[in-house]
Amino acid sequence: MTLLTDNRTDFEISGEIMEAVEKACLETLKYEEFDEDCEISLSFVTNEEIHQINRQFRNVDAPTDVLSFPQLTFEEGEEADVNENGEIVLGDIIISVERAKEQAEEYGHGLKREIAFLTVHSMLHLLGYDHMEKDEEEDMFRRQKEILEIAGIPRE
Repeated sequence: MTLLTDNRTDFEISGEIMEAVEKACLETLKYEEFDEDCEISLSFVTNEEIHQINRQFRNVDAPTDVLSFPQLTFEEGEEADVNENGEIVLGDIIISVERAKEQAEEYGHGLKREIAFLTVHSMLHLLGYDHMEKDEEEDMFRRQKEILEIAGIPRE
């Protein structure tokens, strides 16, 4: 797995947070039995930037915590985009660091755990999951919880 990261904020992303993000990505792939070499792009942005992206691509005029832009639909016969190393390009994850900080405080856990949670959530979107229906939401949240526990990043 190649994880391309881009921090477009003034906040320094610690090595501990990056280790948790990488572990969250790897454990999600393992949990979902996705054993292809892949590339994931992860950007850390401000509330202002995620608001603009949300408005531009989803027609939602508000900031959010995380956005996912999958490159695969997982439909029969689909040809995956590959990078120069032959890795499947899974897609892009965009996390608002400001929103992650707010939510970590709101939920009473650390920033590392919140960013890991948002990463797992977004990874599941990249792998074809959604939460538009109640049963989909329950399934996705169960998977998130199990993946974070396996990764050693449970709720604090």
